[in-house]
This record gives sequence, C-alpha cells and structure tokens, in this order.
Amino acid sequence: MPLQYDALLLAAGEGTRLRPLTLQTPKCLVPILGRPLLGYWLELLDRGPRPDHIWVNTSYLADQVAAFLESSQTRHPELHITATFEEQLLGTAGTLVQLLSRLDPSRDLLLVHADNLSWFNLEAFLSAHANRPAGAEITMMTFETDAPQTCGIVELDTLGVVQAFHEKVANPPSNLANGAVYLLSAAARARIASLGPVFEFSTQVIPTFMGKVYCWQNTVYHRDIGNPQAYLAAQTEFQPITQQFRLITA
Repeated sequence: MPLQYDALLLAAGEGTRLRPLTLQTPKCLVPILGRPLLGYWLELLDRGPRPDHIWVNTSYLADQVAAFLESSQTRHPELHITATFEEQLLGTAGTLVQLLSRLDPSRDLLLVHADNLSWFNLEAFLSAHANRPAGAEITMMTFETDAPQTCGIVELDTLGVVQAFHEKVANPPSNLANGAVYLLSAAARARIASLGPVFEFSTQVIPTFMGKVYCWQNTVYHRDIGNPQAYLAAQTEFQPITQQFRLITA
C-alpha cells in the first residue's frame, strides 16, 4: 500500500540575499525559466504519489503567494492546498510545531524548504522512508554539493543513518549535504513536540535525532538558489531537467 502522507511547504522567507529580485517578489515565486519556483514543487507533488493535504506557510508578500496558490488549484485540481499566514516568521521548526495539532496522526509528513530548486523521484523517496532501518524516525533527502562549506554536511554509517551533522563549517568532511527535504514519522513529530520552543529545524531539531535520521540521495537535481550566482546557475542547469521530465516552464 502506498505511503499516506501530508506535505508542508515552507515558503515564507524574504530571500534577502536575492535582493533586489525579491524586493517585490517573494523568494518562493522567483522565476525559474519563466515559471515561479513554487510551481515546480506543486508539479512534483501532483505527479505523485500525491499527498492527502498540502500546507504552505506564508508571511512575506503573503498576498502574492496566496494568489499564486489559488490560481494553481486550476492547474492542479487534485491537490488539496491550504495556506497559513505568519505575522512574524516562526522559523522552519516553529512553523511545523504550530501545525502539529492540525496534522492527521495516521499520515507521515513531507517537510520541504520550498525556496530551494529541486527535482527527484518522489515515489522512490517515499519508498525509502517506508523501508528505512529500524529505529530511524526521519528520512532526509541528501545531494552532492559543489559548495559544502555553505551546507549542512552529513556523516553516515553503513546503513545510511546519520551519525554526525556539520552545519556550515569551514572544512566539512565530505560534500554529501542535507537537501532540507524530510519525511517525518509520527514518532518524529511526537519527539519534536516535546522539545519545547524551537525555531530552526536544521540546527535545533536535527541534532536531537542523531542515529535516527536515514538518508536518501537525490541524484537528479537540487540547488539552494539563495544568492544571485546560484540563481543564475540554476537557470542554465535546470533547462535539461525540464526537457527530460517534460516540465511546464513559463
């Protein structure tokens, strides 16, 4: 039976490093080959296996994001999307904690930093999570980065379980990086709820799960487009991906 899951797309960031591009456009809607970034995430989820419910947090220029999501329901009528608004940013972990009581406890949760550009085999990722090693409560998507000092780098055991995590250190031990896309089990959500006030997922939550995070590697495409150089590189790099997978662009 396919894994049943909900999805939380974190899309509320200001994208300060991409200014002036993000002065009037939220980072999650910056164009990649003429299409808003968030549109690729919705297409990935619509191609399936589909989540039962998609939550999208908003804050900065929230009206634009809400309008985009409303228009996206026409293109993706089988996706059930709910936008939530934050007067002040709650952080990547704070948003999750606030939402926990509204989530169906019978379903796992796909947690996505939706201001990254990514494409991967969603079905394979869900299958890896469903068949994760005993004791693992989170499955993390990883990728090989060309700038490991700017990422969270993982060290794995022979089963692919995280034994150490190095967040943006000067001399990381490898180039295998956290892609900030996770599948969370019910046990993981319960543990996170017990942590108390948390703001950032990678620095305040992940370190409490050492030995309980299984990794699955994205070998198709993943890039943090948070600075102008990376954003421009993505415009070229992602073109063959759109052709290979017949993605709608503009």
